[in-house]
Amino acid sequence: MTQGTATERQADVIVVGAGPAGSTAAAYLAQAGVDVLLLEKTAFPREKVCGDGLTPRAVRQLTRMGIDLAEPGWIKNRGLRIVGGGHRLEMPWPDLASYPDYGLVRTRLDFDDILARHAQKAGAQLCERTAVTGPVVDEATGRIVGVTARPVDDQGRKVGGEVTYRAPIVLAADGNSTRLSLAMGRGKRDDRPMGVAVRTYYTSPRHDDDWLESWLELWDGEPGNSSLLPGYGWIFGVGDGTVNVGLGVLNTSSAFQHVDYKDLLRRWLDQTPEEWGIREHNRTQPVRGAALPMGFNRKPHYADGMLLVGDAGGMVNPFNGEGIAYAMESGEMAAEVVTQALSRTTQSGHERALQGYVTALDQRYGGYYTLGRVFVKAIGNPQVMKLATRHGLHHETLMRLTLKLLANLTEPRGGDAMDRLINGLSKVAPAA
Repeated sequence: MTQGTATERQADVIVVGAGPAGSTAAAYLAQAGVDVLLLEKTAFPREKVCGDGLTPRAVRQLTRMGIDLAEPGWIKNRGLRIVGGGHRLEMPWPDLASYPDYGLVRTRLDFDDILARHAQKAGAQLCERTAVTGPVVDEATGRIVGVTARPVDDQGRKVGGEVTYRAPIVLAADGNSTRLSLAMGRGKRDDRPMGVAVRTYYTSPRHDDDWLESWLELWDGEPGNSSLLPGYGWIFGVGDGTVNVGLGVLNTSSAFQHVDYKDLLRRWLDQTPEEWGIREHNRTQPVRGAALPMGFNRKPHYADGMLLVGDAGGMVNPFNGEGIAYAMESGEMAAEVVTQALSRTTQSGHERALQGYVTALDQRYGGYYTLGRVFVKAIGNPQVMKLATRHGLHHETLMRLTLKLLANLTEPRGGDAMDRLINGLSKVAPAA
């Protein structure tokens, strides 16, 4: 990195936020020889609200990055166990050429640290405890040309003077709140779904369960005397004596604004068997919550020198609430177009390459996310949710199709009839 004055530094690319999206992008950029600066407001290891479950789609990205999954701490799972409507169904992950046939569990305390250190080893310059305070904008063009930031202490308090970091390209990977995007005039779209998730940890004999477990019946009152909410609860074994337990609910229900999520979590867990130990006296962490920005709820994904990556661009899958795989994939896609842009010899060529990021995202996710928005609107109707829960689990073939659709696990080309159906629907659905 080029050093400027004590209060100014320069790089080819600045990445704001060292979560899965930012660290993945920084790693690929560094591997390509790009001078990249990765700014993170906290210090690793650090907590993030998440289910800690990784589908085969996320596992594929870890393998592509060269992360050693044989190291201790990666807990494999075979598939998804669904509980609801008096049924219990175990569905293995699909056997596909394009994706592995297993998922993983790893706490975000470890996971994000691993990815950030991987980016650092690749050559990215990681600056922890560096809180970005705003964009630096060229007044003549309106383009972002850097950011300002201040150091913070372990309590998040700003403790030093402001530093200016300059680069011709900036990646906003600063999560669902993405203050950098807001400062550049990119607010969230209210016509896109949003979820809320809460989670905590309990000691439990189920810590080594090799299935990800989802409970489909979340009631906005006492079961049988209230409406089903659009969402699900989860129990994921962490392998260290604890389980990650949480729930996610979509904003497509009329009850969304009135739900006490901690109370909902407690009432749901009271239905689980006593011998599982998922009770208050076995809780090891506070109950924490976070928003889930879904279905491209912030656009444009590129404009004026800044790309939105991961949650900052609203890339959480509307079908299942998965965010890590899409954060990592968008990070890789952003790195590819940025590397190409930096190689161009004209400003027009540079800009065309960066605009390719928008096209690539729309081609990969646009139609699929449109289907997802239709899906979440439908299950926002309690009667639809009730019918799906009570009757859908009877049909194993239908549920295998549903798993492929919800987890976005199909062969891109060829595949079986289910793959062709899902891929065909995604292609004909308009990207918006």
